[in-house]
Amino acid sequence: MAVSETPFDTLRGAANRFVLVLPSSEFEQVRPSLEHVELARGQTIYREDGPVDYLYFVNRGLISLIKTMRDGRTVEIGAIGVEGVAGWNAALGMQGALFDAVVQVPGEALRVESRRLRRQIEALPMLRTLFWRYADFAVKELAQHAACNRLHSLEERCCRWLLIAHDSARSDAFPMTHEFLSMMLGVQRTAVSIAANVLQKAEFIHYTRGRVTVTNRSGLEAMACECYQAVRDRLEHVYAVPDLLGADLEPRRR
Repeated sequence: MAVSETPFDTLRGAANRFVLVLPSSEFEQVRPSLEHVELARGQTIYREDGPVDYLYFVNRGLISLIKTMRDGRTVEIGAIGVEGVAGWNAALGMQGALFDAVVQVPGEALRVESRRLRRQIEALPMLRTLFWRYADFAVKELAQHAACNRLHSLEERCCRWLLIAHDSARSDAFPMTHEFLSMMLGVQRTAVSIAANVLQKAEFIHYTRGRVTVTNRSGLEAMACECYQAVRDRLEHVYAVPDLLGADLEPRRR
């Protein structure tokens, strides 16, 4: 089952929703600061408490926010794909990365130097509004993720993660290993193998050689916990164009 790709604005060079919703008048002022970069699987974008020199507007791929404990164990506490911005806190003047940020699904992004963007936020009201809205969303998403990890079954959470990855990979097939998924979900690899086999037998996915193909998205949606849709509903509020812009500031049509 093929899915439609995330809309891509060839003039803006973007599929990232944050960039797409900016009105043309403000985007043209931001454009000179943006550069295309590749996102390689396993690439570390930030280290917790380390500098945030650049923000990343993901066009394709997925960046995981990871918390590492003293004993070396890790768990994913959030993910940033084509709907979001990595390093948003630096744009609002906060110092240091909140968590480790590691590319889990490879792709590409638009990158901007954080210092330059902070100056632009001071001058551009819609850019500033979007960042504050996104900050509110990001905090609530962390709370949703924490509740999800505590209250929902492994199969439900696995479906949720696969849907998030599917949205941002801009493809039905993307790389994934059981080791990686076990780290993301904070469980043993054997438990992930069992959950993945359940989904494969249900013909929701096909998994082979470290690569997963989504074959029945509606099945994944039906099995996923409420958190996937709850987060998407909040994103619709963040990017509600009429509410954000008003009739006289419609973003340029693609």
